[in-house]
Amino acid sequence: MSPLKQLVWARLKQFFREPGAVFWTFGFPLLVAVVLGLAFRHGGTPKVPVVVLAGQLQSERIGLLAQDGRFMVTGCEIEEVDELFRRGKTVLAVGGDIPISYLFDPQHDDASRARQLVDEVLQSAAGRVNPLATADEKVTASGARYIDFLIPGLLGFNIMSSSLWGMAWPIVQTRRRKLLKRLAATPMYRSHYLLSFILARLAFVLAEVVTLVLFAWLVFDVQVQGSFLILCVFSVLGAMSFAGFGLLAASRTESAETTSGVVNLIVFPMMLLSGVFFSYAHYPDWMQPFIGALPLTLFNDGLRGIFNGVSPVELLWPLLVLGLYGLVTFLSALRLFKWM
Repeated sequence: MSPLKQLVWARLKQFFREPGAVFWTFGFPLLVAVVLGLAFRHGGTPKVPVVVLAGQLQSERIGLLAQDGRFMVTGCEIEEVDELFRRGKTVLAVGGDIPISYLFDPQHDDASRARQLVDEVLQSAAGRVNPLATADEKVTASGARYIDFLIPGLLGFNIMSSSLWGMAWPIVQTRRRKLLKRLAATPMYRSHYLLSFILARLAFVLAEVVTLVLFAWLVFDVQVQGSFLILCVFSVLGAMSFAGFGLLAASRTESAETTSGVVNLIVFPMMLLSGVFFSYAHYPDWMQPFIGALPLTLFNDGLRGIFNGVSPVELLWPLLVLGLYGLVTFLSALRLFKWM
């Protein structure tokens, strides 16, 4: 086991000698958490940009909509509205005269929702009475805020991304500089070399978890309702699974460009589909089985379950599938790996 120990130690020293790697592993997720946490600090729905066109009732309607709090309202001239739509400065234009006219794209979800909300405000102000009484109550349950949804997803994405790039990039750089054939002449097995990357990667997983969770608790009061020990164990096992994908991506690629393309081909679909920044429930029903089988989806769902205090029994299925992903990809990488 001496070759493996020396290789792991070399991986650790290599990591700390690269400030960029330290930043992308620890600094970048904190930066994203701050930016998105501030943007959505009052909830998951930002104010909808609406403009009121020039007319006799422009000022009155701007005042009514501004009082509502759900809209970011400005006035504009009719000649300016097309430019505002093109630049994405608004999703809905409201006429300033009677009858009320609405200018919007009906296939734009935010625009259709804004049209309905604006019409309700203006009709109520004009005297319309709803036949049924309603009562609104603010949700105070733990985990209901957008930042509570974001932090587990951000943690999962960071562990996946760091595991993939942390495996693939150093291997390809070493192969490109013709150093792998020198290592092949040393008294070590191929498994020693690949395992050293996984073990070195696991040394930083707990630090990533503690850093992001502690930061989210201190800055945004994000609470981990479940066991922190289970969170750490689950994160380590998830990192091992994603490390297998990184080793497989670098098993035969010889150029940095090819490796970057392969890793991005793995990362970006899961970043968009697996519920990192928004719920994957927005996608069509026919896509849900495919999305649910993605490793990052299983990982993020498990992390959010731990943050919300679910039973450890509910984590067995994602752990089993993630372990299977990791085993298959590692064995495949071990079989396909070439020194030169």
